[in-house]
Amino acid sequence: MIQKISCARVGQHAPDFKAIAVYDQEFKEIKLSDYLGKYVILLFYPLDFTFVCPTELTAFSDAYESFKDLNTEILGISVDSEYSHLAWLQTDRDVGGLGNLKYFLVSDLTKEISLSYNVLTSEGKALRGLFIIDREGVVQHSLVNNLDFGRSVNEALRTLQAIQYVQLHPDEVCPANWKPGSFTIVSSPKKSKEYFSSI
Repeated sequence: MIQKISCARVGQHAPDFKAIAVYDQEFKEIKLSDYLGKYVILLFYPLDFTFVCPTELTAFSDAYESFKDLNTEILGISVDSEYSHLAWLQTDRDVGGLGNLKYFLVSDLTKEISLSYNVLTSEGKALRGLFIIDREGVVQHSLVNNLDFGRSVNEALRTLQAIQYVQLHPDEVCPANWKPGSFTIVSSPKKSKEYFSSI
């Protein structure tokens, strides 16, 4: 009997998972639900020892403190084993390795996590999925790129800031290209006109 796997959807609770992850040259079993109370960015990528992937993973690591300041943890996930992750982390950046990342790399060798987040390709790789999960475990944002082009750390950070802003200010919404300090829109027919008359 095939077990039905629930898929991640914006506005719904993120599918929980338990897996082996690598951080600081050590293996550790982690669960997504352990991060309740924090925001989490799930960063799916196709495979270890590839070409675009190290540019993304190291870029998010270099910006890690900016995410940490926003009560946010990052988890990188691929269908590789924890041993492959460890070998890649032990490879220097100047030859396509990762060096020491500031967040966990999760092994999804069974491919169940990638399947539950609907990023698994027919070839068994993960698409470049990015999911932002809030403190209550609800998926607030999802973005999925095809294999050959990377994601923007700055856009992920901006989106996270917008999510946190509207959760703290439930009567306001963020317009296109909103950044912290920019004007928002009060979500009422009359008060929203103040924003539109200002642009």
